[in-house]
Amino acid sequence: MVVGATGAARKLASAAALGGGGLSVLGAGLYGVLVAEARFARKVIGVIGDGPPPDATGWYGRGRPGPAIRIALLGDSSAAGYGVERVEETPGAHLASGIAAQAHRRVHLRSFAVVGAMSSALADQVDTAIATHPDLAVVLIGANDVTHTVLPSASVRHLAEGVRRLREEGIHVVVGTCPDLGTIRPIPPPLKQVAREWSRRLAAAQTITVVENGGRTVSLGDVLGPEFEAAPAVLFGPDRFHPSADGYEQLASVLVPSCLAALDLLPEDEAQPEPLRREGILPVAAAAVRAARTPGTEVDGTEVGGNQRGLRGRWVELRHRRRRPSTDAESPGEHEDEAVQQDA
Repeated sequence: MVVGATGAARKLASAAALGGGGLSVLGAGLYGVLVAEARFARKVIGVIGDGPPPDATGWYGRGRPGPAIRIALLGDSSAAGYGVERVEETPGAHLASGIAAQAHRRVHLRSFAVVGAMSSALADQVDTAIATHPDLAVVLIGANDVTHTVLPSASVRHLAEGVRRLREEGIHVVVGTCPDLGTIRPIPPPLKQVAREWSRRLAAAQTITVVENGGRTVSLGDVLGPEFEAAPAVLFGPDRFHPSADGYEQLASVLVPSCLAALDLLPEDEAQPEPLRREGILPVAAAAVRAARTPGTEVDGTEVGGNQRGLRGRWVELRHRRRRPSTDAESPGEHEDEAVQQDA
């Protein structure tokens, strides 16, 4: 079954690179079922409110030294923090606060994420982000492509172009791949299984294309799944689709270690893969399928014997980064000197 999934992910990424439709990878029947499912899901998912989420843009890391780490946050509602009321509850605030605490540096985060955005919207977000010269771009995208039945090859093609442009500007890129929509309660079985299969294959194809274009990925998978089943009111918001404040904190905690790795800010003893943590070097397609099934898995390009590619494609490191202790999210300052003034 894994072999089949690996082949499907590879074909999907190839179809995107070549501009193909990619429908045959999932099958017309599966696509038709998902269309019906998406329509149903959008009807039963509630609406929290008409206002935009709080803007996480600003300075973090009060009392910490510079130079500041500059981060651009791109993507959809999962990046923007749809459903929460306080800026400290947004994923951007959790992400920036966590990186500031672990790196012991000031952080300036700019959020360009838009509620409802699909991968096709990344181009405009990337344009704006590049103009701000960030050190790191964090991208969360894909769920709306699934619920709006965008062909996966088109989703992956838009993502590939965005990552390529960011990397050409020397910006590090970390992409949180499409979450496992099979964990969302408003989607009933058997359609739930269709959503799981679709989102996992999209996540695997995203991983392949991101790595091929110089970025690294972190699987979000069903990161909220087990906790959601135990306490859905805690980790998911009122619409039962978007995370709650606690859920966004969970998502950020998965991303922080990989962001630190992308910025080369992890301890030396975490530089090499650890076999006891099921880490190692694999061809990208095999690693992508494993990552899609295991939340928190990072995939990044590497070399074997001085070569980036083997017989089965691009070599990658598959990592399960150590989670960092949780950090209370700060409210962002509007000006750099506020980090010092508010700490005084």
